[in-house]
Amino acid sequence: MHVVFVEPAFPNNQREFLRGLLSTGARVSAISERPPEALPGELRDNLFQHERVRSVVDEHAMTEAVKRLSTKARVDRLEATVEAHVMAAAHVREHLKIAGTTSKTAWLCRDKPAMKEAVRAAGVACAASARVQKVADAEAFAQKVGYPLILKPLDGAGASGTHKVTSDAEMATALDVLRVAQGRTVAIEEFLSGHEGFYDTMCVAGKPVIDFACHYFPNVLEAMRTRWISPQIVCTNRIDEKGYQELRQMGQQVISALGIWTSPTHMEWFFGEKGLKFSEIGCRPPGVGVWDLYCAANEFDLYAAWGHAIVHEKVPFRPSRKYAAGMIALRPDRDGTIAGYEGLDQIQREFREWILDVHAPVGVGTQGVEGGYMANAWLRVRHPDYDTLRAMLNKIGETVKVRAR
Repeated sequence: MHVVFVEPAFPNNQREFLRGLLSTGARVSAISERPPEALPGELRDNLFQHERVRSVVDEHAMTEAVKRLSTKARVDRLEATVEAHVMAAAHVREHLKIAGTTSKTAWLCRDKPAMKEAVRAAGVACAASARVQKVADAEAFAQKVGYPLILKPLDGAGASGTHKVTSDAEMATALDVLRVAQGRTVAIEEFLSGHEGFYDTMCVAGKPVIDFACHYFPNVLEAMRTRWISPQIVCTNRIDEKGYQELRQMGQQVISALGIWTSPTHMEWFFGEKGLKFSEIGCRPPGVGVWDLYCAANEFDLYAAWGHAIVHEKVPFRPSRKYAAGMIALRPDRDGTIAGYEGLDQIQREFREWILDVHAPVGVGTQGVEGGYMANAWLRVRHPDYDTLRAMLNKIGETVKVRAR
């Protein structure tokens, strides 16, 4: 089998997906915006072919690159794991009649109103939502549903570009920022209160063969707006317990409704007074190093498992569920340059056995709160007991201070 992987060089964790494909013994080629020298030697030397293009979202350039690669050996799969690359890859795949995620599925996983319509038609519970093409659409929705509401770009990832509004005045400001009056279409939906998490899978032929459940503390919108919070992402090792059965069933319903076939998925959900509600899904892996947490928590190579799913449509690995694992983001106390840390040595002594890795740069410029979970400093930790892990992460957040000047 000849598999073409889109952009293996950036961001850096893309190299892990390339390594996973190479581990299967398949013939693997790459399309990249960077030269082959951007890859480590052990990966570069095992590539079958390498094509460089100006942009991997330039569909014409990618199509021509795949055509050139197909003269060396028929291309059986074309794979992309970065959100921004998924749609372009799907269009090229469809144009060249290559198996994989269709452009319809890729679109449904990007266009939030269409996504919600499809899953709602399949009986999946989700927040009330609509497409906003003009200011009057938003005003009508607010009158029908009531505040608070969420406004977001159709293809926004995480909390990027998301606005929570609680009044007509806040709505008008958000619509202005999102440029709706200038012709931009956005999504509007009911604001759900409750706990937020995500459900990730590796699907083969439309069925999750590996899955994981994670929790946000606090919810993403609050985490990406509040400096003093040290937000956490926690992967449970209790997914086989009865409490996650409804979530797993919802995940399968959504995957079927959107036509996801052999692909990783990343689905966000809410649970509150109105029960379990679907939020959104991507036909790609999660970001911020979450797959590395899964590997460490479950003592297996998820990247190789993904490679086998793509190449062989079966996965010979199973997660151990031995550990729960989590990441905690540490925010500087002000904007500027990171000068040092308080309490980090204490935490490293106390939790040494359970710390997976620490990123604690000094002398570098700070990034804004909205930069995400890996923007400044962070720790990743695992423990066999989920509740103990949560207590450890809380203590880390209370103890470690990032000082900037």
